[in-house]
Amino acid sequence: MMMQTTEPASHIPPGFRTVTPYFIVDEPERLVAFAKTVFGAEELQDQRALGPDGKLLHTAFRIGDSVLETGRASDPWKPLKIGIHLFVHDVDAAYALALKAGGKSLHEVKDMDYGERSGAVQDPFGNQWYIATYMKSQGRGPA
Repeated sequence: MMMQTTEPASHIPPGFRTVTPYFIVDEPERLVAFAKTVFGAEELQDQRALGPDGKLLHTAFRIGDSVLETGRASDPWKPLKIGIHLFVHDVDAAYALALKAGGKSLHEVKDMDYGERSGAVQDPFGNQWYIATYMKSQGRGPA
């Protein structure tokens, strides 16, 4: 059993957490651009790695208090679709931006009975982004 601690772990890079989602896509620069446009992501320049051809091989980006990573697909690392549950201040605005940035609607934004207002989109790479705003007045968690 793992113990929880509030002390920074020496085996985890500064700013990262124990679990970090990793996207493997054909064009990581486009994924980062999507995340910047829709979620206000900030690329972590010190995590950027280019290949001999000058193409982006790997980078990390921050959305809110979370870091996500992405890398260019190659042998043996084939493109991999993942799903992300992301909390934002304004789900309606983020959902609209995602559609404008090339995302495809999986379900429109609506109030859910478990205490979120949420919608879902698929980005141009097939990843699914479940975008939500927590509503304290209902559903899970403390009121």
